[in-house]
Amino acid sequence: MRVPSVFLIGAAIAVSACDAGSVSNASAHAKNAHDIRLAHDIRLVLDTTVVSARVASGATLASILRAQNIMASEVTELVLRAGAVFDLRKVRRDQPYRLEKTPQGTVRRLEYEIDGDRFLRVVRSPAEVLVADILPIPKTRRVEIVRGQIDREHSSLVAAMDAAGETIDLTLALADVFGGEIDFSTEVQPGDQFQLTVEKQFRDGGEFGGYGPVLAAEFLNAGRRVRAVRYAPEGGSPGYYDERGVSMRRFFLASPLKFQPVITSGFSRSRLHPILREYRAHLGVDYRAPAGAPVVAVADGAVISAGPSGGSGRMVHLRHANGFETEYLHLSSIAVRPGAHVRQGELVGRVGATGLATGPHLDYRLKRNGVFVNPITAHRSMPPAEPIPDPQMVAFAAARDRALALLAASAIARVGNRNAPVQ
Repeated sequence: MRVPSVFLIGAAIAVSACDAGSVSNASAHAKNAHDIRLAHDIRLVLDTTVVSARVASGATLASILRAQNIMASEVTELVLRAGAVFDLRKVRRDQPYRLEKTPQGTVRRLEYEIDGDRFLRVVRSPAEVLVADILPIPKTRRVEIVRGQIDREHSSLVAAMDAAGETIDLTLALADVFGGEIDFSTEVQPGDQFQLTVEKQFRDGGEFGGYGPVLAAEFLNAGRRVRAVRYAPEGGSPGYYDERGVSMRRFFLASPLKFQPVITSGFSRSRLHPILREYRAHLGVDYRAPAGAPVVAVADGAVISAGPSGGSGRMVHLRHANGFETEYLHLSSIAVRPGAHVRQGELVGRVGATGLATGPHLDYRLKRNGVFVNPITAHRSMPPAEPIPDPQMVAFAAARDRALALLAASAIARVGNRNAPVQ
């Protein structure tokens, strides 16, 4: 995909009168130029205009085409062809597109970047028919090592990863790897360190094109070393496992928030309510977090309810296996519907201050067999998921040793170089 500004592709062909000795050649040229007379100098302009821009707020594919003076019949056909391979309701603001058109208002080619991996292409075939496809964005890949440290200047995982020159996407990926083992809301402290090997993707020209999977990671948390390796058991999907082959995925995530928030009010049977100014039970944990921060399901489950709930504001209520239920209160927005099934780590809403709230925060509650319990202590006692089956442990151990050796060797060989490609 090519983005930047708007430009015009054009070419002028000047044909001059020729002498009597080149009459036959002139005749051949004239025929190829649609029998244009050569007695006068003329200029032929190639009829192609290319527009590269980004989708404006509120724009649709149809409105983009109409703004570029594409014929109405052409707009209808292109929208029909494109809509057959891509949901045009998902055309998003600020995504780049490139349109090649003629002065007559027909389309030669349209390319729209769906996301970092795919683009929509609509091109006119030799038979003068518009053909639509979704194609992968060409990329090269290489594995790199990333290191970071929590300190006074970079007191959160977000800040430490940013200091390492990486984006929020890698922060989220690392939080997902260790989300069942470390509560990034409360347990990260100065002196903690992390390092990981990750696949990075680059577009033509060397432009960064996003992250692939984290391959191995290590987190030193309060003197405790936690390691994880990505591995796909035979007949299963890739997941993350510790050195013993035990899945990093717990029944419950350590927190419904990825990182950075702090607990402002704990589980209590008697707490002074900050608005009502009376003592009552607080049957959850309050996390202070920025408005709009993502709130995720701590485990697989079904949505019992999702909507306004009196003093609880906008609330999502989930039912999980083994008699567990979770509630997420005071949300600014809700991302799920009643009756839907959600996966662990899936977005259910965003932090807000709806209902009886003095500011943006998440009130997170956990029930077991219909009784509210303290989420912090309950999460710590959750069992891990299934380990690697015994018959596959030899294969896992070999893959684990290779991944951790690469991580360790890269760390030793590249001391002082925070991010370096792994050869």
